[in-house]
Amino acid sequence: MKECPSPILWFPILVTLKQLEALYWIGKLDTFERAASKLNTTQSTISKRIRELELAARTPLFDRSLRTARMTEKGEELFILAEQMLELSQRVTNLSGRSEAPARQLRLGVTELTALTWLPRFIGHLREIYPRLVITAEVDMGRNLYDRLLEDNLDLIIVPDAFADPQIETVTLAHSQNVWMGSPRLIGHARQISVGELAEFTVLMQGSRSGSGQWVSKWLKSHAVVLRNQVSSDSLVALLGMAVAGLGVTYLPRDCFAPLVDNGKLTVLETQPELPSIPYVAMYRKSGLMDFKEQISQLAKSMCDFSQQLQ
Repeated sequence: MKECPSPILWFPILVTLKQLEALYWIGKLDTFERAASKLNTTQSTISKRIRELELAARTPLFDRSLRTARMTEKGEELFILAEQMLELSQRVTNLSGRSEAPARQLRLGVTELTALTWLPRFIGHLREIYPRLVITAEVDMGRNLYDRLLEDNLDLIIVPDAFADPQIETVTLAHSQNVWMGSPRLIGHARQISVGELAEFTVLMQGSRSGSGQWVSKWLKSHAVVLRNQVSSDSLVALLGMAVAGLGVTYLPRDCFAPLVDNGKLTVLETQPELPSIPYVAMYRKSGLMDFKEQISQLAKSMCDFSQQLQ
């Protein structure tokens, strides 16, 4: 009588959070190398975790015929599950039995206008509500901040509403109303001119990496204004200094810089039609601690005020 062959026993392989974390960051950052850097480990360690995850899932998670880290269909399905598992893990961690609020980090990015106006009051209020919150604030051009948000190097940014991506959540905060200003030595008394007459002056503009610069450039283009003399700078403070020195006219928030008008250092040059107000928004990624970021965004909305310097 023939002996029956022994049955093949299959033991399920344990899937770890570290493996899911590796898959998640490869999906977010596009390469194994960047994921390794994000997780402070080696590329070979990341590759090992992915191999273990593929063995557990019993299917390839990446198309290895390509030079980039392109996920297979099953890999994309598992990526969604990994994102959910990591967020749940973070929630469990936050449910510790400590009476004090858990320590958190907020990597905040703002443009110069926010830094010059309501940022000090905002950070002070954040420290009152979250005593153990570690805050790092980065001041840069809107486009640079947005790129760093996409790369997950910032948690939340406050910029003009000039950028969009399906991965990013946007909360409208407030509007900034700009007017053209220049030295009285250059433009004389306050008056109104047509948009086309701006071309008679040297115009001081922020560059294409500025959200407000993009808004004003589109506005000028919509009115067929071609500037003959233009000076570009990435710094709002530099543009302000050049305007006060009489080197040209620039656009500035009316209320914020009203004291310079009152003391005779700047004069308002109204245009017809007037400059559009520029909406400012808080932006954050749709993954991770969304509830916390939403709370920060709503707090920013209640405090956003461009009317005074260094509030």
